[in-house]
Amino acid sequence: MSEVAQYAGSTLSRLSNVVGRLEKRGWVRRRPDPPTGAPPWATLTDEGQDKVAAAAPGHVDAVRRLVFDPLTKAQQRQLGTASQRILGAIQAPCPTDWAPDGATPAAGDRD
Repeated sequence: MSEVAQYAGSTLSRLSNVVGRLEKRGWVRRRPDPPTGAPPWATLTDEGQDKVAAAAPGHVDAVRRLVFDPLTKAQQRQLGTASQRILGAIQAPCPTDWAPDGATPAAGDRD
């Protein structure tokens, strides 16, 4: 959860509050980080996965209508190229100086 908070530009406390609301709905379950017992991991429950699956078609339609349809084919290819670079950056460790004040660094970034 610390890493998600960092990537979202949020704090662990704020993310924890959001996850708490999702837990009350039965969509997420928290469990301790197995190696350290540090900030917990949040995992989707079966009900949470069903909710994501139910929302996906509408989300895909909206993204297609608002993001892809207005672009020319060349612009769509450029977006694909840019997206691959962004994905590479997302998969890299989040820089500690990118996190907002009060955010907890990712587990691998802790001293």
